[in-house]
Amino acid sequence: MAVYVAVQQFWKANRMASIFGFRSRDPARDRQTDLQRYDRLARLLDQISSEIEAEKIGLENRYRSKATNAAFLVEAMENGSASTGKSSEVSELTKSILNCERRIAELARQNGLMKELRHSLDAIVDESA
Repeated sequence: MAVYVAVQQFWKANRMASIFGFRSRDPARDRQTDLQRYDRLARLLDQISSEIEAEKIGLENRYRSKATNAAFLVEAMENGSASTGKSSEVSELTKSILNCERRIAELARQNGLMKELRHSLDAIVDESA
């Protein structure tokens, strides 16, 4: 009989809760859920930053290589050891170098944005602590 009374009281309490509003979770559990979300977001921002940095490093290496090739080719043309017909190759190298410079600048901008977002996320987490 005591179990029956306890079950009836439980259902009555649930009906009262649904009539007067809603039941909320424990704030500690909410905080833990929020921290898990912030952690996932932080890891994603870090992963994107790593991808951007890896692309930038690879591009900078190719940029140096193309700049070196262009410099040697121009010097060879000036010294007469390469034909003037190589000027189209110099033009292509120049376009490639300019594209590299633009992309490196864009990657630097993106990396700065990722750092700002990460800093903002850290501030939000610190505020809610």
